[in-house]
Amino acid sequence: MYPEDHSYLLVLLSLSGAFCVIYLLRAGLRSSLLDICGPKSSSFWLGNEGDIKYQKEVGDVEFAWMKEFGSVWKTKGCMGEERLSIADPKALQHVLQTSGYRYPKTAEYRGNVRMVMGDGLVWAHAAQHQRQRKVMNQSFTVAQLQSFLPLFLRHSSKLAQKLETVIDGRERSHEMIVNVQTWLARATLDVIGEAGFDYQFRSLDNVRNPLSDMYDGLVRDSTLYPHKWDVLFRSFWKFCPPSPLWFVRYLPSRGYRQFRQYQDFIRAHGHSAIKDFEGEPKGNDVLSVLRRANHAEEGALQLSELEVVDQISTILLAGHDTSATSMAWWLFELSKHSEWQTRVREEIRAARQQVAQRGVNQFSISDLEGMIILQATMKEAMRLHPIVWQLPRVAGQDDILPLADPITTKSGNLVTSIPVRRGQVIDIRISAYNRNPAIWGADAGEWNPERFMDSDKNTVSLGSFSNLLNFSAGVRRCIGFRFALIEMQAMVSTLLEAFEFSLPPQIPENMVERKPSGIMLPMSIGHQGSWMGLHVKRAR
Repeated sequence: MYPEDHSYLLVLLSLSGAFCVIYLLRAGLRSSLLDICGPKSSSFWLGNEGDIKYQKEVGDVEFAWMKEFGSVWKTKGCMGEERLSIADPKALQHVLQTSGYRYPKTAEYRGNVRMVMGDGLVWAHAAQHQRQRKVMNQSFTVAQLQSFLPLFLRHSSKLAQKLETVIDGRERSHEMIVNVQTWLARATLDVIGEAGFDYQFRSLDNVRNPLSDMYDGLVRDSTLYPHKWDVLFRSFWKFCPPSPLWFVRYLPSRGYRQFRQYQDFIRAHGHSAIKDFEGEPKGNDVLSVLRRANHAEEGALQLSELEVVDQISTILLAGHDTSATSMAWWLFELSKHSEWQTRVREEIRAARQQVAQRGVNQFSISDLEGMIILQATMKEAMRLHPIVWQLPRVAGQDDILPLADPITTKSGNLVTSIPVRRGQVIDIRISAYNRNPAIWGADAGEWNPERFMDSDKNTVSLGSFSNLLNFSAGVRRCIGFRFALIEMQAMVSTLLEAFEFSLPPQIPENMVERKPSGIMLPMSIGHQGSWMGLHVKRAR
């Protein structure tokens, strides 16, 4: 992915090589996974990491491995490291919910996060994470979310108006394909700017500014199909303490440079903004509420100015492309299944009539959440297309993972638990879990929103929302998941009320693929950048 010379990585790799080999040999002797089945390693250097990072679409390898080995399987990491992949609900519940902070994020994952988000909530761990989350929780209360709804609806209406203009222009040229991914990303950037820190991006108005220019393509360009030497180099980060690891941001590579420039820009302007608005913040945006909550804390419980500033990049990255891409996949599925799109539109219009009878002209949160078909299709689209498709964790101590579904080992034994040793890397396979037939039924790989309209038959409660793992779970659950859900419901209900969406001719240049970037992005070989091209016309 990076065009620059990566010879500097070879030097760093050679300096780490001897130590790594000794470590891996020792780890192999004490491995608890020797009897766990899994795919054959594709190479000594990358193991199965190359299979995962360079697959054509998210799920190509994970779904095949789950079908062959069950809900838990072993893979090889770089230079023979053993990793455990889990899509079993009971094992996931244990790692993410029951164990608290005993399964932290891996050094590689935290290093990547810190380069772009700094010392914010996603990077923080244990006591530091608890302290940050306690302060930030005030920004996502029920009252706060209700205050954001008019903002969501206003930007949704503006997006609809912009699409009407686009349609008017393209009807005359007989070209009706619209890249809804781009338009949704513009709308969500405007939303998160205003709701997050009272900043007007005006992205829907085609206004360019340094931050939006810097942000455009940041995740895609820096994480999709990385250079193999970079994959190997990052696998050594677990041997390096966090403080010196910080300096990898200065390596002369495009991805590191993009992350560094973005974070430096955010930090410089964040510190400046805080100095410009000294005293008690008066706004209702997330950052203002955060600062007021922080002022109310005492001593060591307060966040530092740097921690406050780093929440800006955290809010931007966690709340922009993720929501836009989730909505794009939602509209994609409704375009494939027009009968469901019609049912949703009828439900929205019926709800609109009920709202008008009450003498109001906007939906409330209760109105949106009361639309059963809208809710079911959103959940099903999220299940099939989790934007965050994997999460790496590492065992902080020796432990035993319980299993909901027994697996057969290499020796033929049927086991209901797996011992793991301290330092064992565990990959949370969200994409596989969300399509696990043992959880969702024989049609787990197919579109069927009815599964969310029936009573919940699942025996293991997992995740923050409808047994889905899209927002993680437990102490590391996405703090803004309700914000995202309400934003998505407001925006998609507005669009479906006004427009009909359908798939364009499925020729190669229009066919959308689920690319394994840092988040699962829709892309097509016929178009540059993120792409979700759909036919859009006014709804009848």
